Amino acid sequence: MSGDDTQTLQARVNDALAQGRQLRIEGGGSKSFYGQMITGEVLATQQHRGIINYESTELVLTARGGTPLSEIETTLAEHNQMLPFEPPHFGEAATLGGTIACGLSGPRRPYVGSARDFVLGCRVLTGKGDVLHFGGEVMKNVAGYDVARLMTGAMGTLGVLLDISLKILPRPAAEVTVRLSMSPDKALQVMNHWAGQPVPLSAAVHDGESLFLRLSGATSAVSHAQQLIGGEPLPNGEDYWQSIREHTHPFFNDARPLWRLSLAPAQPPLVLEGDTLLDWGGAQRWLLSHEKPEVIRHAVQETGGHATLFRQHDIKAGIFHPLPNSLKQLHQRLKHAFDPGGILNPGRMYPDM
Repeated sequence: MSGDDTQTLQARVNDALAQGRQLRIEGGGSKSFYGQMITGEVLATQQHRGIINYESTELVLTARGGTPLSEIETTLAEHNQMLPFEPPHFGEAATLGGTIACGLSGPRRPYVGSARDFVLGCRVLTGKGDVLHFGGEVMKNVAGYDVARLMTGAMGTLGVLLDISLKILPRPAAEVTVRLSMSPDKALQVMNHWAGQPVPLSAAVHDGESLFLRLSGATSAVSHAQQLIGGEPLPNGEDYWQSIREHTHPFFNDARPLWRLSLAPAQPPLVLEGDTLLDWGGAQRWLLSHEKPEVIRHAVQETGGHATLFRQHDIKAGIFHPLPNSLKQLHQRLKHAFDPGGILNPGRMYPDM
């Protein structure tokens, strides 16, 4: 059932603030594994749901944070439109609020943009009990300090995402996936080569043995690019990319800790123990490894990148890459500005925030 639950949520936050109780924001719970494990009284957002406004001709959609992601995607599909950043669900109960709060994007991200790039505006319930509105529903309304996008990836530590306005895009007229057998080193060269060419590349993954490239766009452009690139067409391309997005691909069926490495696309493979899957044309790399966290983070930092312990948490290691002091102080000031009592998802990103 759709409905505006703002007053109930606001009353819960005000009560928690007055009594000094911590709150753990929870939508569908599909991404509860992500980030530091926290405690606190559950602040459920599932009842605050529903699409508020959808202008298919304007390519804009506004929905409440507790709206199921599947409901939004079904509505968009009826108009042959989509969420361009291909957000992972990681569960049937995934909500829009949780998706934006985690800031995760799928295989299309390096070619069209991330979740943050498509957030036009939002309405937020802060840790002070205030309901604030940032941004708007059209691109020209986004001006000044873009707090709406700041909320993307903040993991609910700055506020509860009540309503979110997103830019959407039409589905491509044609789409095809090709497979080419090659080594990881060769795959990095090929991915970076085609990324710099005028071809409609929309996803690129190397699983250790084969390179998979997805082409999306006008039928003629896709056909021409396929002839240039070659390779073997993959019959069920859409299923393949869903398996990458949702981590149901066989690579992820492993008990070892899963690391998410952010590196320059052309960075040669790092010498680390374990198995690697190259995503985002090499900019995002998934590493399955029992290597010591400090060894992994040092190797990644030496290249100018950062490493996130995505699954199989080691509390001592920390989940997110350590922040330099200047950036850490900025995070702390933002936290104090939006949630001075520290009651919203305390420690979800870093233990001391």
